[in-house]
Amino acid sequence: MKNIDFDFLRNKSVQVWRETLKIHKNATETRIASSVSPIEIFVVLYYGKLLNYYPEDRYNKLRDRFVISKGHGSISMYPILSDLGFFNKLELDKICKFGGILGGIPDPTVPGYETINGSLGHGLGVASGMALGLKRSNNNSNVFVLTGDGELHEGSNWEAIMFASHHKLDNMNLIIDNNKACMLGHTINVLSNGDLVERFSSFGWGCYTADGHNVEELHHSILEMKNTRKEKPKVLIADTIKGKGLPGIENEPLAHIMNPSHDLINSILK
Repeated sequence: MKNIDFDFLRNKSVQVWRETLKIHKNATETRIASSVSPIEIFVVLYYGKLLNYYPEDRYNKLRDRFVISKGHGSISMYPILSDLGFFNKLELDKICKFGGILGGIPDPTVPGYETINGSLGHGLGVASGMALGLKRSNNNSNVFVLTGDGELHEGSNWEAIMFASHHKLDNMNLIIDNNKACMLGHTINVLSNGDLVERFSSFGWGCYTADGHNVEELHHSILEMKNTRKEKPKVLIADTIKGKGLPGIENEPLAHIMNPSHDLINSILK
């Protein structure tokens, strides 16, 4: 795809990272480490001309469906959605506060979110139903799903993975935020996912890989994945870092439940 300004995408990613820190400072119940690892994924999808969306008509039939299954790790979506006009930017000051529409875990009352995203392991199954429904109604829209690698420990995901393959859902595009950590520690120690490319290939999926913090790699891989329709679902394993850029938290085993202090956030933002 021509005319993609990758410097803009990189700068936008930094801006969203900073806004995410401000959000967490004001609403410490949000999950900061999980929310910074997929920032470049969100930015490339929304600003890289890869996702069809309509802020003024959020249920437009031509939209691509984006199911963010790791909802707790998507607080970084809030500044993106407000910037694109899904809701007023003033809502960013009311996250997790009375009268605000934005919670620590998003739900469909938030413009731009398709599903309830609290209980892990359900997003891929719901998205598979969406993809099947779109195909049977001859709607060429794509379905995108974001999961975490720790979320793949939930067995319901593998039921959906088999379902999507069986029904040849080539409008299904799964992106795995592969930050290699879950709530209890590094996944390799808790429950290893093994070689995800080999595993998904054995289930009949087309597989792609990328550095999840490299906007050019992400854009190339997602574009190719989106445009490939060969009667099989597709997955992008995006290697990321949990807590990226946060001293004392980045890539720590228990990063999932660690919070930076207000003083640390203030020093970073300066």
